[in-house]
Amino acid sequence: MKHIVKIISLLVAISALWIGLLQTSLISPDYPLMLPVYLVVSLGCYGLLMVGVGLMQFPTCPQESMLLQQDIIEAKTFLRQKGVDIGSN
Repeated sequence: MKHIVKIISLLVAISALWIGLLQTSLISPDYPLMLPVYLVVSLGCYGLLMVGVGLMQFPTCPQESMLLQQDIIEAKTFLRQKGVDIGSN
């Protein structure tokens, strides 16, 4: 619930800034109209950055890798017993 309040308050602040920029004539009227586009592009870049950081810090699990390899061998054996052609591997 706390995150929802933070997100809503951030959206209200951005909306107030955007409306304020639209109503003032200090800057060109084209720039405030593009603010939502800039915001969406910025959030997309941030999301890609977080995915990249998460992938770089992804832990390796050698024990889980061994278990996965054992499961693959068991599945291949099971499928061969059922008569399924799984290739030469």
